[in-house]
Amino acid sequence: MASSSTILSVPSSSSPHRWKYDVFLSFRGEDTRQSFTAHLHSALSQKGINTFKDSLLPRGEKISPALLQAIEESRFSIIVLSENYASSSWCLEELTKILECVEEGGHTALPVFHNVDPSNVRKQEGSFAKAFAKHEQVYKDKMEQVVKWRDALTEAATIAGWDTRNR
Repeated sequence: MASSSTILSVPSSSSPHRWKYDVFLSFRGEDTRQSFTAHLHSALSQKGINTFKDSLLPRGEKISPALLQAIEESRFSIIVLSENYASSSWCLEELTKILECVEEGGHTALPVFHNVDPSNVRKQEGSFAKAFAKHEQVYKDKMEQVVKWRDALTEAATIAGWDTRNR
């Protein structure tokens, strides 16, 4: 796994910020909840890494403020980019918030390209293109939001991460 000096800059241990979670997991439930993400969550927990996974939050149309707060209270985010990740407005809202936290400093993001080509994510091709075509129909009155999601996905795909296809 390669590193990115911009994204992987971590505050010193003398930083006054106290984190509630070590890691926030962003993932598309239908793709990875019972497989990859479950194993990742278990492995992190076994190592004593306090990991936030949204399994206890209620489902709804809008993203929960508690979910956005959990991102802010996490030191790291692991973004599991999978086939249907971009089809979820929740996932895209999480991603946007994660990247805002990275930009503000003190938060580190690691993308995991789970059975997807990173260039398809970056260029928004294949399932990512289909997802955004649907978002453009559903959110035709909120195109600025769709543009924000597109930009966030492109940015996340440029961060050095881990490609599971090569494992």
